Amino acid sequence: MVLDEGALKLKSEDSSTLDRLKEAIRRKRPGLLSRGVVLQHDNTTPHSANLTQQWLQRYGWEILPHPAHSPDLAPSDFHLFGPLKRHLGDMAFETEDDLISELRNWFDNLDVDFFRVGINSLLQRWQKCIDLHGDYVEK
Repeated sequence: MVLDEGALKLKSEDSSTLDRLKEAIRRKRPGLLSRGVVLQHDNTTPHSANLTQQWLQRYGWEILPHPAHSPDLAPSDFHLFGPLKRHLGDMAFETEDDLISELRNWFDNLDVDFFRVGINSLLQRWQKCIDLHGDYVEK
């Protein structure tokens, strides 16, 4: 999903994003919503906004605790952005649509194992964070 420019500044956008996520889960993983959703996200302003918190509480989604400023525990930071940055390299795009097209192409061609490795490494990173009493986990 590609957010509009400035969307992260809008607290209502986060709940709209969560509405779209909830609908995607309902379509793609029937039954998962009734078993309960555990969401991992950082503590940035949109994620901690009252509207977002009310949405999460209304639907009973559990939030995993996330230490402040811990990109080492966010799969997008430790697993996704590096390969994406290498892929984009020195590419230049004439329009935003060209960039979005390239991003969609890149994501569509990622193997399911790419995502599996990133998610599976979370367990080890969480354990390291616990062992280090919340200190930064590098690798």
